[in-house]
This record gives sequence, structure tokens and C-alpha cells, in this order.
Amino acid sequence: MGLNVLVTGAAGMLGSHLVARLAADGHRVTGLDVRDDPAPPPGSRHVVADIRDGAAIGRALDGADALVHCAAALPSYPADQIRSVTVEGTRTVLGAAHRAGVARVVHISSTAVYGLPKQVPTPEEHPREPVDPYSRAKAEAEEICEEFRSRGMCVSVLRPKTFLGPGRMGLFSMLFEWAEERRNFPVLGRGDVRIQMFGMDDLVDAVMLALHADQETANDVYNLGAARFGTLREDFQAVLDAAGHGKRVVPLPAAPALAALRTLERARLSPVYGRLLFKLLDDSYVDISRARERLGFSPAQSNQDAILRTYEWWRTQRRGSGPAPGAGRTSRDPWRQGALGLAKVFF
Repeated sequence: MGLNVLVTGAAGMLGSHLVARLAADGHRVTGLDVRDDPAPPPGSRHVVADIRDGAAIGRALDGADALVHCAAALPSYPADQIRSVTVEGTRTVLGAAHRAGVARVVHISSTAVYGLPKQVPTPEEHPREPVDPYSRAKAEAEEICEEFRSRGMCVSVLRPKTFLGPGRMGLFSMLFEWAEERRNFPVLGRGDVRIQMFGMDDLVDAVMLALHADQETANDVYNLGAARFGTLREDFQAVLDAAGHGKRVVPLPAAPALAALRTLERARLSPVYGRLLFKLLDDSYVDISRARERLGFSPAQSNQDAILRTYEWWRTQRRGSGPAPGAGRTSRDPWRQGALGLAKVFF
């Protein structure tokens, strides 16, 4: 028998894929987002509401068996909005679910809660050490999940690495655009750091596993990411090779490049934010053995599988009308490159 599931953030990248999968699998699904979805998948319905509106969330949860909480603010939001949406929104959503007697909650967190860990692969037991408004909000939202667990709710907390797939834009659109325009692409330092990413289909599979797991298994925290990944240079070079123009990844001296990018960030002339800059200088990958052993999670896509699939989707969109440049408000928007766009002439 199918579940009755509410998905928050349903107009976003993950939420939209998840609504489609749940509906295709025969579940009754309601998607909720501040943005409309003019064509929800067959078998689903869409509700326009803010996750901080407890009454609206309560109405959307009427009759629900499960909640998947995907909605959050991206790092590009102002700090006060990040906290309001991610922290207060999570408290409102879980409070409404508790009052409605929802049996199962899956909360989408992030490996950002670890901050900039030196321990790699990073296990779930690593302390939460947030370093910026986004990671602090994600860490606080997890604390709210733990609070509701103590009240008897079953809450799965999933911590995915950066996920990619059809629909993903954000900063990746810059790499894709430069590749298409026959340009080389820069990396900080030699680009030999290993940075784990994650395929969208694998993330959706993990959510489904958490929804269907027994309560003891589900009521836990799980790292999620690709099992197969190489260096940042290799992943970026795969995109340049797919573009077919013979261009290469170009190393930049790390210290001066980092200083220049931090200056641009402070002047709001670049979409690249501080934590991302420092992540690109060290290995960044998590231990996924708990999800493998307890959930039966088995990621199919490597880093390169995920990034190349996203690039092919981006190329198809570009040949059509394509999305207009956005401000990074969602991961489905191509971010404005700001001053970085001017640097293309050197590559």
C-alpha cells in the first residue's frame, strides 16, 4: 500500500525529482513550496505555502504518513534569511508534523555541518563545527530534529555531499559555460584534492530507503555521497573533454587566487563564498559505510557520471530557450558570475 507523503521544497531540484519518483512509485504525494509548480507529476498535487506558516503546513499534512523536508535557504541568501528559513522553518515543519502524528520524517541536511573537517573520510560521529551562516543553520536544524526525536518522532537525518543531476545549475553553470565557449578552466592550486559529489538519482534512492526502513534503522544520521570519485582536476577535465575543444584545466597559485576571490566575495562581486573556497584546497569526502550497511545504500554514479550527466542536460537546455541567469536563489538557477565572468578572457 502506498504512502501519503508531503515533500517540502518541492519546486527545487531535489524536491521536484523526489515528487516525481514518489508519484511514479504509486504513492500519494503533496509537494509544497513558496513557488508554484504549474505542471505537477500525475498522481501528485502542489501547494504554494511558506514552511514558516504553521497553519498552512498543518493543512498540507492532513492525512500524511510521512514528511520529507527538503526546503532550505542556500548559502547565497542573506544570513538572517538563511536562519529564518532553515532553522525556524524546520522547527515549524517538524512541530506541525508532530501535532499531526506523522509517523516518519526524513530531513535533508548537509555535510556542511562538519565545517572544514581535517578528518577524511569524515564519519557521522565527527563533531558539528559550522563555519558560516549556512552551515550553522544546517547544524541548528539537526538539533531541532534531535529535539523532536526525544519526543518520540522517527526522524532520519541525511547528510548528502553536493548533488548533481538534470536541473542543477548554480556554480556548475559557470564550468559548463566556459567549456562550451572553448575556454580553459582554472582550479586553485594543482586541483589534486579529492572532492566527493553525489548523483541526484542516488540521493532520491537514499530518501526512498529511509522512508521504507524499519524505525530503528531510519531513526539515525547518514552520510551520503558517491563511492567512486577522483580529483577535482579529473572531474573538471572530464567536462572539458566532453565539450570537445581540446581545452585544459589550468592550475592557479592558491594563495594569491584565494586572496583575490576573498576580496571579490567581500565586495559582493563574486558568487563564490568563503567555505567553498577553502573546501577546494583540501580533500573533502565522507564515510558512507553506515548508509551502506544499515540502509542498504549502494550509489551507482561516480562523480564523473553525475557531472557529465548534468552537463549533457545543460547542453540540451542551452540549445533551447534555456533558463535566464538567476541570483543563486535556488540550485536550479544559473548564478551570475559577477567579476569572475570578466576573467574568461584570460582562459
